Amino acid sequence: MNGKLIIHADECYQKAEEKANHYFQSLYAQVQQKAYVPTLMEDIHLWKHNHIRHYSLFPKRKEKANAGSYHNYIKWLNYTGKLDNYLNRSISYIFMRDLGKALNSPETERRIRNVVENLKTHLLSSTDNRKNDAEMFSMPALYRLAQREGLESTFIWLINKLKNVSANIPSEMDAEHAKRKLIKIIAGVIMQEVEEMTEGISPEERQERLKKAIRLGYSYGLTYPFIDDLLDAKILSDEEEKQYAQLIRSTLTTGVVPTLDDWTGKNAELIGYIHSELREAFEYIKAHQLPETRNGFFEQSYVFFNSQEIDRKKDLANANYTNEELYIPVILKSASSRLIVRSVIGAPEDEGFDSRTFFYGIYNQLADDFADMFDDLKDGAVTPYTYYLKHHDKRPDLINPFELYWTVISNLIHQVYHSDKMTREVILDRAINGLKRYRERAGKEKYKEVMELFAFGNSKFNKLIQQMVRKADDVDFFDKLLRDHMIASLKNDRRGQEEFIDKAKTIRSEINKILNIPKTNAMNDSIIDAANYSLAGEGKRLRPIVTWFMGVNAYGLTPSTLEALLKSLEYMHTASLIFDDLPSQDNATLRRGRATLHEVYNVSIAELTGLFLTQKAIWEQTTLEQFDSKKVLKLIQYSAQVIADMCRGQAMDLDSKGQQLTLEQLNNMSFYKTGLGFEASILMPAILANTSKLEIEALKKFARHAGIAFQIKDDLLDVEGDVALLGKTIGKDIENNSSTFVSILGVEEAKKEMWENYCVAMESLQNVPRDTNFLKHFLDYTINRDK
Repeated sequence: MNGKLIIHADECYQKAEEKANHYFQSLYAQVQQKAYVPTLMEDIHLWKHNHIRHYSLFPKRKEKANAGSYHNYIKWLNYTGKLDNYLNRSISYIFMRDLGKALNSPETERRIRNVVENLKTHLLSSTDNRKNDAEMFSMPALYRLAQREGLESTFIWLINKLKNVSANIPSEMDAEHAKRKLIKIIAGVIMQEVEEMTEGISPEERQERLKKAIRLGYSYGLTYPFIDDLLDAKILSDEEEKQYAQLIRSTLTTGVVPTLDDWTGKNAELIGYIHSELREAFEYIKAHQLPETRNGFFEQSYVFFNSQEIDRKKDLANANYTNEELYIPVILKSASSRLIVRSVIGAPEDEGFDSRTFFYGIYNQLADDFADMFDDLKDGAVTPYTYYLKHHDKRPDLINPFELYWTVISNLIHQVYHSDKMTREVILDRAINGLKRYRERAGKEKYKEVMELFAFGNSKFNKLIQQMVRKADDVDFFDKLLRDHMIASLKNDRRGQEEFIDKAKTIRSEINKILNIPKTNAMNDSIIDAANYSLAGEGKRLRPIVTWFMGVNAYGLTPSTLEALLKSLEYMHTASLIFDDLPSQDNATLRRGRATLHEVYNVSIAELTGLFLTQKAIWEQTTLEQFDSKKVLKLIQYSAQVIADMCRGQAMDLDSKGQQLTLEQLNNMSFYKTGLGFEASILMPAILANTSKLEIEALKKFARHAGIAFQIKDDLLDVEGDVALLGKTIGKDIENNSSTFVSILGVEEAKKEMWENYCVAMESLQNVPRDTNFLKHFLDYTINRDK
């Protein structure tokens, strides 16, 4: 790990410490003198006029909407005339916190007005057009947003990266939290990049800069799960932590990522993946640094890492830490984490931004530490709050962190932002909102207990704060609403996906039990043996699984009545695979993890088995005696047409070998080969349930585009897949000179086409007035599968 130093670590950290200590001592002096109390009390009295409601004897108010319902809450704010102020304080806060702006700047005021107007227009249109809250963070909505900016490939790259990160997060860590933090940091970097853009920027330059910002945001954000959270989680042994910390320290001081060499410890595989990802991320950030800002980036990064390391090594049982030892690392890490964001994008130096951000950081950190203090205490983490809780009885010299928090607020309003009225409004809104949220989450009794513990010198001031917490209104923020909504959406989506996969596994297991075809006599029946060999393979059973969900969840049909239909669909599908694998067609040797049927028996038996299974499928449908005979006849007619059309699709495929198809031709062929099978699995239970024509058309549209998306994923796996996971030979399309989405469009454009069909399929479900969440989860599985 010996490389040439590009920064002097001890020197740069000492310099940062001196600056932080100077700031801390000024705050400490204000705490001791209590000079902030009368000033802040006057601020609160001025502030409360806009927030303490005086109720009329005859109120004309619409009952407040629950903030948990995102779109209803926005509608309620607009109905009551509160939306403009709500958005104004929310965007002002983001400009102050994330962009380091002074709110009394005319240019900043103009920018905030523009953002508020555009956001209001977007929110009101989205609340009118969306059917439910979950759609805002749905993949189709996000992809369409990326599409409007020409960022489809970058979006797809990011989704795959986030998927891999989630898959590699150890079970001891929170994968949802890691993903949410990554998304938040990416958004922060994008905001900084957009703020640096001039108004006359060309669409092409804007697109390139947004692409870069997304990748830089991801690259920087990756440090949170794979450095901060990993080291906090105590997954690594003590020796591994030392190795890992030294690797990071060497990277930041030399600008070169050391090779991993021989990792000594049980987490070698995990560290190997993390090292690979962080190296790629680091190299990307380094490549986009300007020569004049590069050293500043490395110095800020080192200060950030080292201040966290100092805090991480503290022992909560140690009763001897000084106030300086407790607060100086907090000042450093909270300021440098935000200063890095600007240096990541290579923005020019801005003394005003640097100064405001440096002084602001501890305000945010103390608010976060207050909210998390009991979780931190449980984990044994040393923060100003946990340390005060543990040792204040025997250490009267310890600063009350809650008092320091209000001192920081006073200092920000009057010393940093020069008594600006809007700054006072926003900071006090945020402070009271944080306490109200904590009170709601902890409960009134626990909140009262905490407030009594952290009450400080001036009883009038303490009483005034609690009065504001109880009575003040209009202090909520859009970013908190967005955060809560995103957390709920991610949790619901993950829970729904897990439930879908678990249920699908159960259904698949039940389907496997009923597929075997019994012999009707004592004769040696090679056709039935061959059919059972093909059916016994490790098939996904996606089509009958979809049919089960459609029949039971969407139409309320009894599971037992669908058994024959489930067998029918799998027989049809297995027959199509047998024909597909023949030497005269794809000439495949592996299917479902085993030798193909013609390899085990012979071509003639394989052809006859395929024909036998198609007939057996129709016969099973004739046994649906619990349903109206006209509906069953209609289903059989539809089924026969599907089989005929699938044959046409395979013929198209054979005729196309060696030819370059157009995208339209390939879409049609894919629909006949793959999409029809999905359509049948969706429409057959709909036919039995006597569904309307309008709903049938919406389901057909879904099936067509879901089928094409599925086929494109198959084509991509044939190029990029893992044989062990797929259970079949890869590269057959190239070997057979077949036209595929990859051969026509290339990998990158094929992925875009898959996502386009995915979006159209998802959007078509808006016209199906039933529970179709399982179809959404099925489609998510389709484009994210590895086999």
